[in-house]
Amino acid sequence: MVTPRKPQFGTTYAALAECSLRVHVPGYRRSHSPDGNLGTPMGKVDMNDSALRLSLFDGWRLVADQEVIHPPARSQRLIALLALRGRQPRAQLAGTLWPDADGPRSAASLRAALSTLHRQLPGIVERDHGEVRLAEDVWVDVDEFRANAQAVLSGAMSALPTTIDHPTVTGGELLPGWYDDWVLFECEQLRQLRLHVLEALAERLVSRGAYGQAMQLALRAVEIDRLRESAHRLVIQIHQAEGNTVEAVREYERFRAVLRRELDVEPSPQMTELMGGVIAPAHSRA
Repeated sequence: MVTPRKPQFGTTYAALAECSLRVHVPGYRRSHSPDGNLGTPMGKVDMNDSALRLSLFDGWRLVADQEVIHPPARSQRLIALLALRGRQPRAQLAGTLWPDADGPRSAASLRAALSTLHRQLPGIVERDHGEVRLAEDVWVDVDEFRANAQAVLSGAMSALPTTIDHPTVTGGELLPGWYDDWVLFECEQLRQLRLHVLEALAERLVSRGAYGQAMQLALRAVEIDRLRESAHRLVIQIHQAEGNTVEAVREYERFRAVLRRELDVEPSPQMTELMGGVIAPAHSRA
């Protein structure tokens, strides 16, 4: 069973506008490794009076007091899975992270990963009654994005943020280069959520006459999924709102050509009607 984590800083859109998404992270103390270096893969971080920021969009990154921490790859995957799915039973966690191993081997791998994390980042992972979870005071960008996405899609937001082009507002690519089955599943869920958020924000910006910003978000949705008709419709609507009929026609024709080439289908009647008779319907082509 998936237990979602709660966003730690509960950023509202008004707060985003005031602080431009800059969050102060309290300091932490890192003990020196035997060779005297800081920030080494096995350097120990004292979690007392500290806070960690975990970013999963556009790459795995764990930061404390502006210093990047580099745990081993298996620890990164363990932290990422707990951040995305919340509290997990040990057996389920082990089976997800090491699907090709049998029960005893996957359990042993989990014990080793937890032991490594306890040495390097004591307190970042909590264990209780056979379950494992990420500590509540770890800030995660995906948590923040999901909370903001809910505000956008529910209509609860009262103001648009000043800094709208930020992963906690419009999302990002989740863990690029990771191809585990569980990662791909989470990627698709967040991709769909991101597309809906981009379109909703673009529509909100259009209603305010902020056509330039709206176009940026609509085109980003097109870039993510070039066969997504709702995103192309938004681009056309923005062109029309600005009085750029030729640009609207070009966008329609580009999209129609892609559909014909890749799927051998035509745009929906809804999209054709949007063009208001400027474009000849498919059955009238020579």
